[in-house]
Amino acid sequence: MTDAARLRIVGLSGSLRTGSFNAHLLRAAARLAPEGVAIEVETIRGVPLYDGDVEAAEGIPARVAELKDKIAAADGLFLVTPEYNNSIPGVFKNAVDWLTRPSGDIPRVFGGKPVALIGASPGGFGTILSQDAWLPVLRTLGTRPWFGGRLLVSRAHKVFDEAGAILDPAIEQALTGYVAGFGEFVREVKAARA
Repeated sequence: MTDAARLRIVGLSGSLRTGSFNAHLLRAAARLAPEGVAIEVETIRGVPLYDGDVEAAEGIPARVAELKDKIAAADGLFLVTPEYNNSIPGVFKNAVDWLTRPSGDIPRVFGGKPVALIGASPGGFGTILSQDAWLPVLRTLGTRPWFGGRLLVSRAHKVFDEAGAILDPAIEQALTGYVAGFGEFVREVKAARA
């Protein structure tokens, strides 16, 4: 398959912790992506707290500019969200807030971009509330969220081993299907734009 035919999807985990369940889930998604779909694992590490004074005095931080360009050039965006206190983690929302600066860049970075949401949590309900909390943000940014599937990994401390491998075959199968389904959605959106 040529590089032009391959779908490029940027994947972001919303946790800074190296051994995070969501980082494990993102790496597993990248590993399980079907032929023709490449998920580029990225991180929000290095994105500072948003401060309008810093933006005015120094401009966009280099790490933020780099992520913006990668997302803008990608065919899709894969958000892997933890759930903190029944909502979006502050560090993840902060990173997305930086990615929307200046606001005139929002259409270039997010406009019409296919987006998928998944997440893992040690709790019993997965990340259902965090995923729901992202929807108004994604709508505001003009993205194209994929609603063809839902993946909420609960009891994540029992799902992954210490190296991040998935121990539960049912979760691995569900993730494989989810990534394939999102890949098809991204391909359809890309074709419609061509």
